[in-house]
Amino acid sequence: MIFIITISKEVKIMNDRVRKLQEYTKAGCAKLNRLFLWSRKTNWFKNDEKIRHPFRVLVSREISDHVRSWRFIILIAIIVLTCMGSLITALSHMRDAVKPDDPEGAFFFLKLFTLSDGTLPSFFVFIGFLGPLLGISLGFDAVNAEQNNGILSRILSQPIHRDYLINAKFTASLIVISVMLFSLGFLVMGLGLIIIGIPPTPEEFMRVIFFILLSIVYVAFWLNLSILFSIRFRQPATSALAGIAIWLFFSIFYVLIVNLITKAAEPSGAASAHQILRFEELKIILLRIIPNQLFSEATTTLLMPSVRSLMPLTMEQVYGTIPGPLPLGQSVLLVWPQVTALIAASVLCFVLSYISFMRREIR
Repeated sequence: MIFIITISKEVKIMNDRVRKLQEYTKAGCAKLNRLFLWSRKTNWFKNDEKIRHPFRVLVSREISDHVRSWRFIILIAIIVLTCMGSLITALSHMRDAVKPDDPEGAFFFLKLFTLSDGTLPSFFVFIGFLGPLLGISLGFDAVNAEQNNGILSRILSQPIHRDYLINAKFTASLIVISVMLFSLGFLVMGLGLIIIGIPPTPEEFMRVIFFILLSIVYVAFWLNLSILFSIRFRQPATSALAGIAIWLFFSIFYVLIVNLITKAAEPSGAASAHQILRFEELKIILLRIIPNQLFSEATTTLLMPSVRSLMPLTMEQVYGTIPGPLPLGQSVLLVWPQVTALIAASVLCFVLSYISFMRREIR
């Protein structure tokens, strides 16, 4: 009997200790939970999360490699100097460009991006000409250089998904391009605001923003094309020459070929107005195959509100119209086919690069 009573007392004591331990455990878990929630609110583990996520690590590595490379610094210096030269030219002839009957008189600030005296091209022409070089320089050795150095196999030997690498290369390059173009555009607006003393209207500001976004899409096409060449060719020099060759062909030789073809098929002097109109439409359609023409038409319409059509018009279509600038919404609708074509071309090049990289033998 005494033995049973002793055992029952020991059991009660053990139960009390277990109950107290459970209470302490619940209290400790509650404190840890509150500490974790507080640390999330105060961003204690923000840097650790960025370091642990492989995609963020790859993006930050690619951005640092681009920014610290001498080729990027030299190319940025060339683009900034040429754009500043076009800005100085536009500012020096700003007073002569203002006319009383000018339909774009209300859009005086946009002339900083479009005005030229013939000695230097305008700002958007420089972006259209030098933008492809920026995209090609950031992507021509994105894959083949690291594969030749053995870095690519070391990276993929880690527990990292293969698509993280190709996505990080495109994302990092696109971030660098976006920051550079936005900085350059706001620099031009800031200098123009300081010198001429006239602030841009909300519509002018939005037109400049749309122009910068369109420039990013245009440069992204050349970036994806150069990344595709870096995957298909093993030597960086070969991929760089392939990208430059495509750029020169689209910029110079394709236009010459189209002019030769259309000159041979040009209608005679006895042709009707309908035949001449169809011939001009065919010529424009042939030129719109290249991205340079799409970018030029889109930027001209966005930065020059007086442009009301991108196709030749007959006298019946022009008769009775009142000359005047288009609102921003109508200008965007007018260039929407060109913008869609540029986005589709960029996405197509990225898809081809993605498929080629996923099927590529890295060893």
